[in-house]
Amino acid sequence: MKRRNFLQLGALTSAIPFLGVKACAPSSNEETNQQSDEKPFELEEWTVVDLQEAMNSGRYTSRKICELYLARIEEKDQVENGLNSVIEVNPDALDIADQLDKERAEGNVRGQLHGIPIMVKDNIDSGDKMMTTAGSLALAGISAPKDAFIVARLREAGAVLLGKTNLSEWANFRSFRSSSGWSGRGRQTRNPYALDRNPCGSSSGSGAAVSGNMCAITIGTETNGSIVCPSSANGVVGIKPTVGLWSRSGIIPISHTQDTAGPMARTVADAATLLGPLTGVDELDAVTSESVENSQADYTQYLDANGLQGKRIGILKGTFGYHEKVDEIFEEVKKIITSQGAEIVEDIEVAEDGAYGNSGFEVLLYEFKDGMNKYLKNRPDATVKTLSDIIQFNKDNADQEMPYFPQGILERADEKGPLSDKEYKDALNTVVTVSRNGIDKALSESSLDAIVGVTGGPAWPIDVINGDHFGTGSSTPAARSGYPNITVPAGYVQGLPVGMSIFGGKYQEPKLISIAYAFEQASKVRKAPKFLSTLSLP
Repeated sequence: MKRRNFLQLGALTSAIPFLGVKACAPSSNEETNQQSDEKPFELEEWTVVDLQEAMNSGRYTSRKICELYLARIEEKDQVENGLNSVIEVNPDALDIADQLDKERAEGNVRGQLHGIPIMVKDNIDSGDKMMTTAGSLALAGISAPKDAFIVARLREAGAVLLGKTNLSEWANFRSFRSSSGWSGRGRQTRNPYALDRNPCGSSSGSGAAVSGNMCAITIGTETNGSIVCPSSANGVVGIKPTVGLWSRSGIIPISHTQDTAGPMARTVADAATLLGPLTGVDELDAVTSESVENSQADYTQYLDANGLQGKRIGILKGTFGYHEKVDEIFEEVKKIITSQGAEIVEDIEVAEDGAYGNSGFEVLLYEFKDGMNKYLKNRPDATVKTLSDIIQFNKDNADQEMPYFPQGILERADEKGPLSDKEYKDALNTVVTVSRNGIDKALSESSLDAIVGVTGGPAWPIDVINGDHFGTGSSTPAARSGYPNITVPAGYVQGLPVGMSIFGGKYQEPKLISIAYAFEQASKVRKAPKFLSTLSLP
């Protein structure tokens, strides 16, 4: 039985294979070279504009495009030693594409997303035949009762929901020693640049799938780094919006203070194309009311190749010195930025981790328990009704759910009390005050338009036994403040991508998109991955 068909059945059974590092080992250098010389995929690196032009001209239909992507998934993802980025495909995808083709033939094109195949992370509800599990077998076999707000908006915009992507289980809020991209249901996602390397997380499948040309665009979610890190590691663009720009209702939560979904794409233009149509006020997510005067229906209007001209760009202190090759990349980054007419301001400091103490983690523990228990109340068919139930399920099914690492974070969260606890309120006040004041102060005092830093180092080898081996990163200031952050490919270390993060003030997506696009157009860093079994090093 093929893995994809098995996952669609949603059965909890020992038939799910363990996928580990050894499965990615190359048989020879000759195998690696053969993979690197293979014929390009028919739609390789096609943008939304390319796809729309093909459909408008009649050369392709949405159905044909979806068929090509589905065949690509079968060939590169759903095979032994494959990418393993797609946890489930939508059995209704081709029917949806047919309907959208019919609308186009009748002269009704809903917009730039009409007929475009998009996949979403498997912690985002879809009220269809697919499951929403956050990668956990505890929710396998059942579907969400209705679409998440952003999924409903996605359908209204005419996109084809092609499938769901694998992730770090429970969005990587389960174990202190986990492997990013591993879930009980989906097992280990791999990096398309070298299949024995980690894709980062928790939006691992979203980053790997769009990088590997399994669809046009994906959607990930972030609490702290879960969009930008896998975007960087997989060589794609990721936008973590201001918290409140996109609704979070219908998304399995970690933190209502920091959570947001966002687009992941191969280009800034594609990410910006998706950003606008999914905005909107949702009565089930009160913070979206703040976006009324701050959101745009179309962010592609800010794609300005001269967007760096006259800008003052701060270089975040503390993200360099971890890897000399990454530092070399960012010396070139600074040259590109200045060549495009911007001024560099070095050594910008925002709040240090020491200013938070343990407050940041405490907020997440409290909010995860509260949010998870509330979410599960809206999943009437689920056998688990509380976080405590999930913990017990994992214990009862430890051979499937905990073969490599335990669930210490879940257990710590379950010990917390209600959000009325003084400990929580004090921690939240510290996090919000320190993080927002830190960025706002840095932008104001140095008259900056944005701050840039290293998104993350090159991908580390997959290690399900010892867990992740993170290097440097810069996601925390924007994550804790709830401010926007965009990562763009900046360079490569031995063929492994490294991204540059650009973050700024609340609802400053237009300015950040303009800067990101200008850098992307000047640098042209992105290269399609070759699905090497391992790096061929001298």
